[in-house]
Amino acid sequence: MNQTLVIIDAQQELIDGNQKESPVINKGQLIRNINKVIKKASEADTPVVFVRDLDVAEGKGKGFQVHNEINVPMDAKIFDKSATNSFHGTGLLSHLKTKQIKHVVIMGCKTQHCIDSAVRTATISGLDVTLVGDGHSTNDNDALSAEQIIKHHNSTLHGHYNVEHFAVVRNSEEDLFNPTHDSYR
Repeated sequence: MNQTLVIIDAQQELIDGNQKESPVINKGQLIRNINKVIKKASEADTPVVFVRDLDVAEGKGKGFQVHNEINVPMDAKIFDKSATNSFHGTGLLSHLKTKQIKHVVIMGCKTQHCIDSAVRTATISGLDVTLVGDGHSTNDNDALSAEQIIKHHNSTLHGHYNVEHFAVVRNSEEDLFNPTHDSYR
């Protein structure tokens, strides 16, 4: 099956925080899980795509780059975005269609914004999605703790569908590159 790993907004300043924003919750575990899944992708001969948000660190410098503790493969494709949605104006969907990708594994930040919109857009764009349940993070907001946001999204997005294509949530220790979507159809 043609598939890819898409890592969204795993940028230095977003993960570590700055003067205005706190770091994402469990950032060390998030980085370890991203690296674990990158290694699994390599072992499964699955390409890796990163999406960076141009709003992070004003799109410049070390803070804008993929976090320095993440093992970025030399052949990873990188897209920069200016919207919450990783598919909006980036060429990501065109790239995936050109490569005949049918399944995307999604990880990164922030859960209720860029991760949520990517999962939903991918399903309406003809892709099955595996969201790595312990591979996305955020920070608290005025209404919910980060833990509540993550738990809510894992529950809500597991089984999210658009008729032919849908999302499942699996954890990083599972065989993410052996999709289970057909067993649910």
